[in-house]
Amino acid sequence: MRLPVVIIFARAPRLGAVKRRLAAGIGARGALRFYRAMLAATAWPIARDRRWRTVLAITPAGARADWAKLAPPGTPRMAQVSGDLGRRMEKALAPFPRAILIGSDIPGLGAADIAAGFRALGRADAVFGPALDGGYWLVGFGPRRPHRPFAQVRWSSQDALADTLANFRHHRVALLPPKRDVDSAEDLAALRLPALIPPPRSPILRP
Repeated sequence: MRLPVVIIFARAPRLGAVKRRLAAGIGARGALRFYRAMLAATAWPIARDRRWRTVLAITPAGARADWAKLAPPGTPRMAQVSGDLGRRMEKALAPFPRAILIGSDIPGLGAADIAAGFRALGRADAVFGPALDGGYWLVGFGPRRPHRPFAQVRWSSQDALADTLANFRHHRVALLPPKRDVDSAEDLAALRLPALIPPPRSPILRP
């Protein structure tokens, strides 16, 4: 049986190019350190899990980075297409009959959340993990999905999830427990996070 797929959206970690809203509060170098640590803390345990196949969807296309420190060596990479967030997510999910897509700004997001998402897809056409700011920290599709699942979504607003769900009015949708993402210094302070350290290198486990 083909394994389901987890897609992790990842931007090449470059100073001034990641977490700009967070950088406005803690500085560009602090935001870069946070981003690298969060990406590694998310990607390593998820990509090593043998229940699914993990792919990094990177931007910019062809960006050079020390990906072997940010995800297990051998983790496949694909380029994100151009366009808004909805188009990029739609194209990333399109090739796979059962897939979940996540970012890397949700502290504590791990394999248990991914497993819960795939369990939900066993009884629904789509699954979403609501974020406290009105967006979502996870989206997953089964084979049956709208033609334009992210049409007319007001991204980066408190209406992003509601707008997306409007496109799924004729589909079965499951919702996971809400989580807080980190977009600003206020989000970071609210979580009272300890220092995040990327996990050490470790051999990748293969099915």
